[in-house]
Amino acid sequence: MRITGARVFDAQQGFVSKDLCIEGETIAREAAGAVSAGGCYLIPGLTDLHFHGCVGEDFSDGSAEGLARIAQYELSRGVTQICPAGMTLLEEQLTKICQTAAAHKAAGVPGADLEGIHLEGPFLCEAKKGAQNGAWLHDPDLPMLRRLQTAAQGLVKLVTVAPERPGAMEFIQGAAADGITVSVGHTTANYDTASAAMDAGATHCTHLFNAMPPFTHRVPGVVGAAFDHPAVRTELICDGIHIHPSVVRAAFRLFGAERMVLISDSLRATGMPDGQYPFGGQEIIVKGPRATLAHDPSTLAGSVTDLMGCLKTAVSFGIPLADAVTAAAVNPAKVLRIYDRVGSLDVGKTANIAVLDKHLELKAVIFHGKVVSGAL
Repeated sequence: MRITGARVFDAQQGFVSKDLCIEGETIAREAAGAVSAGGCYLIPGLTDLHFHGCVGEDFSDGSAEGLARIAQYELSRGVTQICPAGMTLLEEQLTKICQTAAAHKAAGVPGADLEGIHLEGPFLCEAKKGAQNGAWLHDPDLPMLRRLQTAAQGLVKLVTVAPERPGAMEFIQGAAADGITVSVGHTTANYDTASAAMDAGATHCTHLFNAMPPFTHRVPGVVGAAFDHPAVRTELICDGIHIHPSVVRAAFRLFGAERMVLISDSLRATGMPDGQYPFGGQEIIVKGPRATLAHDPSTLAGSVTDLMGCLKTAVSFGIPLADAVTAAAVNPAKVLRIYDRVGSLDVGKTANIAVLDKHLELKAVIFHGKVVSGAL
């Protein structure tokens, strides 16, 4: 298949006018059978490395059927690679969700490709736990992480840690040595402690600005430490609720598009009507685009916007489309170390493609070379 007439994302040049060829499951140099996508944008399928669920399902439930529904919904929204996040839970339940993910991956269940697990909890701090369940918080524990990695059959790709907790520096060094990306988050760490964590091997920040000290002119905190460590990439929830548009623009200026990672942090209520939903042993209330803890309406509990919606929101805030695509497709694939296969539209990579119309509405999804949603 040769797709003509579209603006095609190029990781180095931005958007260019050219044909995009697909042969089998792969992006190719030549192909027969022209199909017009005039007036559309072709972008790589997105990768969400921090979300909890959608369509009434939560990854932390450990349900095989639920994970299958999550993967199918995400694919329908142009998110072709997923790395769902586990909550702060007891090790028994974390083990279950790791085993469920490993079985899902091994079985080749239809839907977005499961490329990893993000253990957002339980190695977080009480004061910045946000919507996490404080009863199940745990000091950083490398043997525990390795047990979970065994249960996941190597799928744990990302772990969040509060570096001020006892044993955190040794944990960070060990996890990084094991090939797991370590993220600083849900933390009260000051600049020096966050910097020490990044010197020890942390190369990521969990939902920048949220669940961490503010960035101020005398106390720069985690945000300042991340800025001073060029190897660190930073997540941003761009649902229009968690981060003010001005701060979104400032973050892209501060870190550059090459260091930003758009995430959805989406909950099981994504794609569902307003109402009350369970979340990590607690209850949340969803009204419109806002989700809060039922017992503490001042605490945001994640997002109800999928990653494609977050990308569109970022653009509405003034982020250039090419930069938003870099943050939602290129950079998360690099974090998960899958950029050799996906994340750009380079020849030889898997043909996972989202087709957007001129209003950035999703028109079609191409997955492993086949149109699986919408139409061209």
